[in-house]
Amino acid sequence: MDDKLAVIAMIEVTAAALAAHPFLHGMSRDHRAVLAQAASDVSLPAGHRFFEDGGHATRFWLVQSGHVTVDVHVPGQGRVPIDTIGMGELIGWSWLFPPFTWAFGAVAASSVEAFEFDARTVRARCTADPAFGHEVTWRVAEVLTKRLKSTRSRLITASIQPVGAC
Repeated sequence: MDDKLAVIAMIEVTAAALAAHPFLHGMSRDHRAVLAQAASDVSLPAGHRFFEDGGHATRFWLVQSGHVTVDVHVPGQGRVPIDTIGMGELIGWSWLFPPFTWAFGAVAASSVEAFEFDARTVRARCTADPAFGHEVTWRVAEVLTKRLKSTRSRLITASIQPVGAC
């Protein structure tokens, strides 16, 4: 199935609709309105590939329901799952940082409802309005910090397990 056919746009996204998403809690209505202009409300089936490691990052998503598996391509092993993203979380951060290339892959582990954003539009608005740009960058940086801490904990846990234990 063509991934473009798998995306079903639902309703127009408003600043009020975005207010309920945890990633945007505390963001001003004006800044949410800017994001709403670049957003679509989408439904994605299980198995939908959001992006591939190394691909060009043109979009990002805020998950409303469902789960997404983040993976990385490991030579000789294929795609290896490294994390699960769920309701209330951000999918994709590579769109914000040059060279705008995905550092990982992501696939819907279940059906997913999400707000999908056009990254070019959001980046342009970040450049045009430094306060908005700071707000968005700060929120993405918080996500990166949380995920780095989580990865660190998983690595420490894995390193203290006896060889062969699962």
